[in-house]
Amino acid sequence: MYSKTQLVFKYLRYYLAAKNGKGHGMHSPFVFDFITNVLNDERSFYAYEQIEAVRNELLHDEKLLTIEDFGAGSRVNKTNQRSVAAIAASSLKPKKYGQLLFRMVDHYQPAHVLELGTSLGITTAYLAAANPAAKVTTMEGAAEVATAAQKNFEQLQLHNIRLVLGDFEKTLSTALQSIPTVDFAFIDGNHRYEPTVKYFRQILEKANDKSIIILDDIHWSEEMERAWREVQQHDAVMLTIDLFFIGIVLLRKEFKVKQHFAVRF
Repeated sequence: MYSKTQLVFKYLRYYLAAKNGKGHGMHSPFVFDFITNVLNDERSFYAYEQIEAVRNELLHDEKLLTIEDFGAGSRVNKTNQRSVAAIAASSLKPKKYGQLLFRMVDHYQPAHVLELGTSLGITTAYLAAANPAAKVTTMEGAAEVATAAQKNFEQLQLHNIRLVLGDFEKTLSTALQSIPTVDFAFIDGNHRYEPTVKYFRQILEKANDKSIIILDDIHWSEEMERAWREVQQHDAVMLTIDLFFIGIVLLRKEFKVKQHFAVRF
């Protein structure tokens, strides 16, 4: 993984090269709509306060959990026991991005949502709360972390979530068989090149023309940047949006020509 100093320089390079986040001069109607109606939507939705209240509880919870780490690990903590507070501080997506995912689900209304990497369930909660009619499948490798996430779903009264426990290498194929189509996917379960590309290709098999696939931490390491470049070059991918910490992938054939954008967020 890149050091914090390397990430700062990469972010500065991205920021200087990226389009401003206002949509001015944007020739793609889809990206213009995304910027104006999703990225810059400043409404405070009903679920934000409830979910962030749970996050705050987690940040103060010193209970120790045993972690089975099947991914690239934590930048902060390498031990197999971590407090809930430590996991919340280092692993949960910041509310800025959780709330962006909420707005995306709210705006595009996917019926079937897939998340690889539940952690303590804060991002899952945003995905599920945005469209209670959607069926959300979320996957987690660490049993005690999954149990904590399930309790958070119950506290938030989110009943449209199915949590699949186990190593993605063993569980993803089976989970995908039970999903009619993946309309929206968030890949946040492994920060290595080969698994990330493999999971993306597996999800593509159940995707449709309107599907949205999001990769987390696309500039986290050299491997993740390599994975992001390979995803961009895939024949099925017609448009990507680089928000630095996440990358958004569109498959719509209506775009005709491949387009790649970096947008400030």
